[in-house]
Amino acid sequence: MAKIKLENELYDRVKKFSEVAGYSSVEEFVGHILEKELSSVDETESEEEIKKRLQGLGYLS
Repeated sequence: MAKIKLENELYDRVKKFSEVAGYSSVEEFVGHILEKELSSVDETESEEEIKKRLQGLGYLS
């Protein structure tokens, strides 16, 4: 299993929300959110279109 790093403040927010939402762990919550986001991306989008979308959302600089 791969690991990712999050800033402490973000991790604390995710942990609190995942507990309130009834997830068994932060990993389960993050996995669910990532799956949901990835499924919303149209598979026909080009890599460049996806990069622009992620930049617009603030995930890429």
